[in-house]
Amino acid sequence: MSNAEIPAEHLDVILKAGLRVPDHGALNPWRIKVIKGDSLKYIDENIIVKEFLNQNPKADEVSIDRESKRLQRASVVIAVLSCPIENSKIPEWEMRLSSGAVCMNILSCAQFLNYAAQWLTEWYAYNDNLLKYLGGDIKKDKISGFIYLGHKKEEPTERKRPDPNNIISFV
Repeated sequence: MSNAEIPAEHLDVILKAGLRVPDHGALNPWRIKVIKGDSLKYIDENIIVKEFLNQNPKADEVSIDRESKRLQRASVVIAVLSCPIENSKIPEWEMRLSSGAVCMNILSCAQFLNYAAQWLTEWYAYNDNLLKYLGGDIKKDKISGFIYLGHKKEEPTERKRPDPNNIISFV
């Protein structure tokens, strides 16, 4: 994945596609944080690698170097936060699923526009300090994922998928 800039008009289309999801009650129980430019490096160096070192005080230099450049692998990283709203009619589970749908729509739209795109969580999606930095409430919010966007250096190889005969059944 190349980290050359993604045109603003493409990013706008990708983000708007993310909003076109099932959302019972129109609660918008998610937030989208677009991380680009100097913010990628800032978060890598001031949050991710510091948290990594707190959890892995004996980490080797190769691991430290990798963790200090996590977000900088992409041109833009879109963080999607699941932020359930207290509501007596809509179950929290449906709100969490809606947040996952935001991630999937962003990913699908970016791939349709021929960008390299990958939806990841990785360990730092479960880190309270990163969640707080992104504006989340550690008591109720969760990071649904990070969608990394960039330009393709080459066509990706397809990963192994399940055999449909083992997964799909008709009732």
